[in-house]
Order: sequence, then C-alpha cells, then structure tokens
Amino acid sequence: MKRRNAWLGLLLLVLLVGAGGRALWLWLDRPVERVSIRGEWDYVSAEYLRTQLAPLVRNATWLSVDLGELREGVLDIGWLYEARVSRQWPNSLVFELIEQEPIARWNDEYLLNPEGEPFAFAPLEAPDKLPDLAGPAGSSEEVLDYYQSLELRFSRLSLALHQLRLEPRGAWRLQVNDDTWIMLGRRQHDIRLARLAASWQRELHRFNDTIRYIDLRYPNGVAVSWHGEETFETLEKE
Repeated sequence: MKRRNAWLGLLLLVLLVGAGGRALWLWLDRPVERVSIRGEWDYVSAEYLRTQLAPLVRNATWLSVDLGELREGVLDIGWLYEARVSRQWPNSLVFELIEQEPIARWNDEYLLNPEGEPFAFAPLEAPDKLPDLAGPAGSSEEVLDYYQSLELRFSRLSLALHQLRLEPRGAWRLQVNDDTWIMLGRRQHDIRLARLAASWQRELHRFNDTIRYIDLRYPNGVAVSWHGEETFETLEKE
C-alpha cells in the first residue's frame, strides 16, 4: 500500500511539474513584439530591411520560432550576405545583418560580390561606376577573376577596363575607356595581349579617341576599326 501511494505521489508530482512547465512555456512563448536590426550598411537602409523582415516575423512567437529557419529566410533577402538571429528577453528578436559588397554588374540583372557570387539588386538601384561583366550561367567567378587580372594589365597602358564579356562559345571581348572594344577571341590570350600592348605603346595610343574596335584574332597582327574606316594588318583570322 505504501509503495502504491508512493507511485501515486510521484505521478502527481510529475503531472504538476508538467502542467507547471507547460504553463511556463505558454507564458514565455508570447508573440514577438519587438525586432531590433543591427549592422553598418552603405547600400541598404533600415527602412528597406524592416519592410523585408516584416513578413518573416509576422505571427512568430518568442520561444517557438525556429531561428535557423528564420535565418535562411533572411538570407533570401536581396543585398544580404550574412545574418545572425537571436532572442532577447522578454519578447524581442535581434537581427545582426551584413550587406553584400557589390564590385561589378553581372548580366545586367545582377551584381557580383568579391567571391564572384551573383545577387539580385532590385528593388534597390545598382551603384554607379561598376564594371559591366557578362557570361554564361555559372561563369561569374571565372569572368571576375579574368577581369581582375586584365584590369592590372590595362592600367599599365593607362586604359580603364569597363566591360568584359565571355561569349557562349568561349570567346572574350572587352571594352576600354568606355568606348573602344577589343576582340580577344578564344585562344592565345597572353600572346594577343602582348601584341596589343606593343602596338598600343608604339603607335595606337596616339589615336585613342578615333578607334572604334581592335581585333586581336589574327596570327601576325591586329585589325583596327576607326570611326568611318577600317584597316587590317593581316587577313587571316581564327
């Protein structure tokens, strides 16, 4: 009998603790009433972030909300590179947000971060004076790497590289000084660029403002298209 009473007492204690724990949980798991957004941003605004976060925290409760799932939703917001989400007593969520660093435009509709990862910039405006890069899907890292190597080469010639495009068949073309296009082609890039540097330093730099494009896809020379006329050093092209 004593053993039976002991078991009944233990069961009653468990039920009381369980009921109390559930009551405590329900008391703590109140609706989120405050959202704090922290970070330093050059491109996004606090108003933009509040607008984007609002649907994610609507109807959320403080204890039940899945912080990992919430973080994944936050990272889907345009312009955000990293996010940390935490609870703050008694009914607040804290978002620490790091924005993307745009270093180039990509295929007109996206921007690239320093890792060569595309991200959408709408509904915000893209920053001015970014280089314009383009290429097939999945080639953004390759194009950015090549742009950075070419940028150094052209800076030695006092030329600013504004556009670089990788065509679907593997040919490269680029634009310098926001005006002159250079057709680099699919192969022998280093040889062709060395030939361009020699031609530019020897003579072509004097006609910078009148050159429409330079075609390097010739085995022994370059073709230069001027505004209004065209001249060739060789007629055999790849």
